[in-house]
Amino acid sequence: MDNYSDVFIVAIVFFSFVGVVKVISDNRIRQKLIDKGELGEKVKYLYSNSTSRTLSSLKWGFVLIGLGLALLIGQLLPVDVQEEVVVGAMFILAGSGLLLFYYIASKLGKKSNQE
Repeated sequence: MDNYSDVFIVAIVFFSFVGVVKVISDNRIRQKLIDKGELGEKVKYLYSNSTSRTLSSLKWGFVLIGLGLALLIGQLLPVDVQEEVVVGAMFILAGSGLLLFYYIASKLGKKSNQE
């Protein structure tokens, strides 16, 4: 049984490496085609620098901060109530992060529409 786990680990690492190399090479090829102007406007929109990428990073940052805070709170509590409180706090703080993101994104959206 131990022998098969080594094979699986090597296979997972290999196919992960191949997948990353494929994604990077496909992205470079698409970028070169965009630079030459051989792709349509819809594809150019996907690779443009837009605020949606920044907002997406902001959203996931808030969610991960909320999850991290929940885990930190869980470490400070006694062991007998730790699991239930951590799960509840993860949902509450991740949801709070999403609400905070929505508030900030709506403010930025209104600001960009006024300009």
